[in-house]
Amino acid sequence: MFDIKICGIKTLADAQAAVDAGADAIGLNFYEDSRRFVSTGDAAELAKTLPDDVTKVGVFVNAAAERMNEIAASVGLDAIQLHGDEPPALLGELNKKIKIVRAKRWNEQGFEILANDLRACLEIGGRRPDAVLVDATVTGQFGGTGSTLPWAELKDYSGWLGDTPLVLAGGLSPENVAEAIRIVRPDGVDVASGVESSPGIKDHRKIQAFIEAARKAFSELG
Repeated sequence: MFDIKICGIKTLADAQAAVDAGADAIGLNFYEDSRRFVSTGDAAELAKTLPDDVTKVGVFVNAAAERMNEIAASVGLDAIQLHGDEPPALLGELNKKIKIVRAKRWNEQGFEILANDLRACLEIGGRRPDAVLVDATVTGQFGGTGSTLPWAELKDYSGWLGDTPLVLAGGLSPENVAEAIRIVRPDGVDVASGVESSPGIKDHRKIQAFIEAARKAFSELG
């Protein structure tokens, strides 16, 4: 679906910086309690400036399917990222032309709970997500916390997830993304706080450094 996603983009300048640096996906956050929230109107204007080959991902937290479908159509989203505690049945209510990224927070149950969730999505919702995004668990928060994951525990994910791509998130930064990629060997990486000067404010030099480090690490994996 994508290799490198810069999430929590709020401004045209930040979007352009990400695209110029080589990001192939942009995350637009529609969770109103987030410091990275962007309105539907602003997101639509921002999305118009993005090249067709940059994936536009809408990030939602426990939103109704109808609302997500409406925003996806209005903004022109390519994918919906479910970053809350959405039930498996909800996947079947989303527009089938839009890809789904199912975000899950890592805990002591490991990949078993993720594999069970994938089965439930297919059996109950009639639809398997196009990718699973693994983020850190921080009580009361839904991502963008800067907390890292135990990467060594994630490296055997294909045995649990099969051919469902894994997107690695959780505390990634220009300094550690290469190591994370080498250990986990994910299909893609996602960053928000790791390329910011303050919550919701992107640092363009960090974006450039992050993407360069990630691209080099992916290239070395072949």
